[in-house]
This record gives sequence, structure tokens and C-alpha cells, in this order.
Amino acid sequence: MLTPTITAVRLFLHVLAATVWVGGQVTLAWILPALRALGPEAPASVARRFNQAAWTAFAVLVVTGVWNVAADSKALHNPAWRNALIAKVAVVALSGFSAWMHTRAKGRAGLAVWGTLTGASALGALFIGILLAG
Repeated sequence: MLTPTITAVRLFLHVLAATVWVGGQVTLAWILPALRALGPEAPASVARRFNQAAWTAFAVLVVTGVWNVAADSKALHNPAWRNALIAKVAVVALSGFSAWMHTRAKGRAGLAVWGTLTGASALGALFIGILLAG
């Protein structure tokens, strides 16, 4: 029988949070046309509700990300791994910043630009995370 470990819990929380942060953005982008058809307030209403889960997930990603690095600090001695980690931290910061800007955008153009940048950087962070995990 497999025994759950703290490592399994840590990784589960990180992957679950990534599922919400990244997958939620992909899902919202996909259903946006249907939301617009429901009325002018529907997209904003759904986005506000999603933000509650998304920002919680982002916080969990940051905490578990630091925890992941601390749990495997010997990997920091590998220059390629360390450089990939630096890239991931930068892309995660960009994802969070662009998501924050998206929540403050007023017009459709700002929402589109910041939303696209948020989604693209979230996908980039996910990909780099997979590379780091090996």
C-alpha cells in the first residue's frame, strides 16, 4: 500500500492550485463568448467570483513553490535548474502582476491585453514548472 507523505501533500496542493489558477483562466477565456451572450454584466460577475478562487490559488502556489524549493534545495546547485527557477519566478511574478492589472482595466482593450498576458504567463510558468520537476 502507498503511504501518503508530506511530499505528496505538498505537490498535491501545488498542482491543485495550478489547476485553479491556469485551468480557470483557460476555461474563462473559452466560455467568454457564451458569458457575453447572457448579458453585459455576466462576464464581470463571473470574473469577480472566479477571482476569489484564483487569488487564493495564486497564494497557495507561491507558498508551496517556496516550500518545493526549500524541500529540494540541493537542486539549486545545478546551474541549469537554478536558471530555470529564476525564469519561473519571473514568469510567475508577471502572471500575478498582469492578473492584478487585468482586474483594474476599464476598457475592453485593457482587459484583452492584460488577460492575454496573464494567461500566456500562467501557461509559461506551468511549462517551466514541469521542466523543473523533471
